[in-house]
Amino acid sequence: MEFLKYTAKRVLQVIPLLIIVSLISFFIIRLSPIDPLAELRLNPSISQETLDKEMKRLNLDKPIYIQYFSWAKSFIKGDLGYTTAGEKVSTKLKERIPNTLLLTMVVIFMTWAAGVPIGILSAVKKETSLDRLLTVISSIGMAIPSFFFAILMLIFAVKTGWFPVGGLTSYNFNEMGFFEKIADISKHLVLPVIVLFTISLSGLQRQMRANMLEVLDSDYVKFARAKGLSEGKVIFKHALRNAVNPMITLLGFEFAGLLSGAALTEYVFQYPGLGRLILEAVMKSDINLVMASLMMGTIMLIAGNLIADILLMITDPRLRGRS
Repeated sequence: MEFLKYTAKRVLQVIPLLIIVSLISFFIIRLSPIDPLAELRLNPSISQETLDKEMKRLNLDKPIYIQYFSWAKSFIKGDLGYTTAGEKVSTKLKERIPNTLLLTMVVIFMTWAAGVPIGILSAVKKETSLDRLLTVISSIGMAIPSFFFAILMLIFAVKTGWFPVGGLTSYNFNEMGFFEKIADISKHLVLPVIVLFTISLSGLQRQMRANMLEVLDSDYVKFARAKGLSEGKVIFKHALRNAVNPMITLLGFEFAGLLSGAALTEYVFQYPGLGRLILEAVMKSDINLVMASLMMGTIMLIAGNLIADILLMITDPRLRGRS
């Protein structure tokens, strides 16, 4: 019951945040000197009926606050309008969101699978040659801009020809068997995953090391060692449980950081994700697509933080009484 109450409370808290984000985004875009239908008017394949429908949907002849409420009403109904190319915005989002989630989930899984053990090892081997080496490597990873690293990996791929560049699948994807399709998608994921994994791993590993060092220096760990428990039990049974809890809080922030960092990486590798879609929409002044993409991105970020909060409540019983 407490778990359901906590989840419902957090979901309700999300609604005002979504309204604020939509207000800020809408008014900034609408107050810019851009005709929301300029690109549609220039497209000869767009009928006058479609233009009239968009004019009516967005109430462009009305005051800006009425335009916002009209847009919000349409958004809630799932009517997201058309892109400058005449495609339904909802169709574009359905194509791109799963691709971004796939990339993000793979990176998060790999980052945690590697970052937590490396952080523990670095803390246990504090001030040794191994610890110094890991610290230097993580510092280099944190210092490299994702866009610059992505370009380097792109040049490497073009020069060697080892990995495909651009898209998520090959031209003959539909002709492949099931396992061939999985292998093809995996090959296309390698480069963007390496870039995002390298950038994300450094921060996670350093945070895990810091948490573990703090816990290993606590009184109850010293008491466990004084009782004669083996070092393995002290580390994995007593210290690790308390060192991991703060890391779960970072999960939501990591999800948010990956979505924002993935935009440039997706653009460099021409990966068909949400981040690249937003960048292209901004450059084309595609208002409908920009607004819908921003809102979908916000919902995904909030969902990531909500999942982190729920996981933290499950792993830390102390929080259940505060919900």
